[in-house]
Amino acid sequence: MKIRAYHLGEEHEIWQLFNQTVHHVNAQHYSHKQLDAWAPAVFDTTLWSNKLARLNSFVCVKEEKIVGYSDLQPSGYIDHFFCHYIYQGQGIGTALMAHIHTLAKKQNITQLSADVSITAKSFFEFNGFKVINQQAVPIRGQVLTNFKMLKTCIFKMQ
Repeated sequence: MKIRAYHLGEEHEIWQLFNQTVHHVNAQHYSHKQLDAWAPAVFDTTLWSNKLARLNSFVCVKEEKIVGYSDLQPSGYIDHFFCHYIYQGQGIGTALMAHIHTLAKKQNITQLSADVSITAKSFFEFNGFKVINQQAVPIRGQVLTNFKMLKTCIFKMQ
C-alpha cells in the first residue's frame, strides 16, 4: 500500500471510487434519493478534475489500484475522505488518517476538522475527533445529516 499525490488523468477512477462507496457503504444511513443527490450518476469531468487539483488530493494505491483518497487543507480541514467500498476494513482509512497526521505535523497544523457522514462518524471518533455539532446539509433537493468534527493535535517535539 502506498500513498501519493493524485495525478491528472485519475479523475474517472476516483469518481467511481467516490460514487460507488457512497452508494454501497452509506446506504445503511441514507435514503436512495439522498445518496443520488450526494453522488449523482452523471458528473462534470472538468469540475471534478479541478476540485481534486484544488484540494491537493492524495490517493492510496494497492496493487496498482486506487483504493482510497483524501486531502488536507492548510486550515486543517479534511474535505474528502473515502475508502473504496470493496477494501473497507483493510487499513486504507487508517493509512490515509496517518498520512493526514504526518502532513499536519509537517505543516504545523494543530487542529483538524471535517464534515463527517453518519457512516464515518465512528471511524473519526476512533481517531480522536469529537463531534462539535450535528448538521442538516441541503444538496440537490435533499437534506443530509452529517457532523462537524474536530481534533486538536499535540505533536511531540523531536
